[in-house]
Amino acid sequence: MKAFFIDEPGKFSFGEVEKPEVKDGEVLLQLKRVGYCGSDLNTYRGRNPLVKYPRIPGHEIGAYVAEIGAGVPEELKVGDLVTVVPYTNCGKCGGCRRNRLNACENNETLGVQREGTMTEFVSVPYEKVLKLETNDPNLAALIEPLAVGFHAASRGKPAFGEKVLIFGCGMVGLGAMLKAVRSGSEVIAVDIDDDKLKLAKTLGVQHTINSSIEDLDAKVAELTAGFGPDMVLEAAGVETLFIKAVDLVTYAGKVVYVGYTKGPVTYETKKFLLKELDIMGSRGSTAVDFQDVIDMVNEGEFDVTGLITKVVPFEKAGDAIAEWDSNPSAVTKFIIDIG
Repeated sequence: MKAFFIDEPGKFSFGEVEKPEVKDGEVLLQLKRVGYCGSDLNTYRGRNPLVKYPRIPGHEIGAYVAEIGAGVPEELKVGDLVTVVPYTNCGKCGGCRRNRLNACENNETLGVQREGTMTEFVSVPYEKVLKLETNDPNLAALIEPLAVGFHAASRGKPAFGEKVLIFGCGMVGLGAMLKAVRSGSEVIAVDIDDDKLKLAKTLGVQHTINSSIEDLDAKVAELTAGFGPDMVLEAAGVETLFIKAVDLVTYAGKVVYVGYTKGPVTYETKKFLLKELDIMGSRGSTAVDFQDVIDMVNEGEFDVTGLITKVVPFEKAGDAIAEWDSNPSAVTKFIIDIG
């Protein structure tokens, strides 16, 4: 079967690989849509330390069940539209022992530490497969990146009436905004791109701030009556925003980091104590987060298809990642149509 490879930084190719055979407890999936993730872009750029080349990228999946192995529950049927939780968990490490499977020390994500899904078929354990009610494979491919944002917001437990500020209107930030909006929070989206801020408004975000042209501190003070947000979530991966999150958040507030920076960040640590902050990291997502996003999609309250920048045919997969690399601010989500 045909597969797309990132051969080395800046280089890609198409090749042939063996079509997998479905094993007991597995489901053979025919891929229809695969979304490009930021990890795939970093692989293409040579900035992903977890990848060995060549690598088949891809783990944001919209697929149909093609074949079912022995021992798979009857709820899954050939022809079902599904998505996949693309992470592994060892069951032995500290994260797994605490039932925080998304924080498995030995996790291997499809398209990162192991071959991904930018191909025609893949066989996966049935426990990782989640069925959707929609018939739109584009929506299925959006579940995983939105689930990462849902998980990040859930770490901070956004509550009804709380003011939640989120830095970054990429897919993860937008997913976090959706979760906060659905929790009844008053959401403040911050970015430097007006188009992305407009996109956030379509998801029910109440306030937007373009921090490149507006006074961020003054605007946040105005929107929070001078107290600061109850929760600040950093989804942009900008060093200065890690610090700004601590500066802006209210006393006894919550800070969540889902972005990360290349270099170290220097804090004035007394603010951790004086404000008695809850500071949390967020990694990946869980099956519960996936199901929360699927429920949202099934309800149809928000049209998340507006988050898709472009659907690209499989044969143009290399051109698409090169385009994203050359102009990242113009892209929210590229989805590859495997066909």
